[in-house]
Amino acid sequence: MAVRTYSASVVKAMADQGKMIVAAGDTLWDNGTVCGKMFTVTCMRPRNPIPHQCTSKTVTVKIIDHCPGCPSTIDLSREAFAIITNPVSSIINIDYKQYA
Repeated sequence: MAVRTYSASVVKAMADQGKMIVAAGDTLWDNGTVCGKMFTVTCMRPRNPIPHQCTSKTVTVKIIDHCPGCPSTIDLSREAFAIITNPVSSIINIDYKQYA
């Protein structure tokens, strides 16, 4: 899971969507059907050898963009990423569920 900076949105172009935002990878994107949907995301484990990276917290995020070709399912904003893991992490495995 890489971290990117987003300034525009497919959901509402150039509208401020806040800080708890993500882009969906090809697998989740489904031709934009998830755009604007809320998901809860939890860090399950890191993919690098640094111990104790997951915080055991969950963050609720909004999908605002598509990340074509991203190897990740969900690409978190820096702020959302920092809530569920140590920012030193670069790639983590996550659990996610659509927020009801």
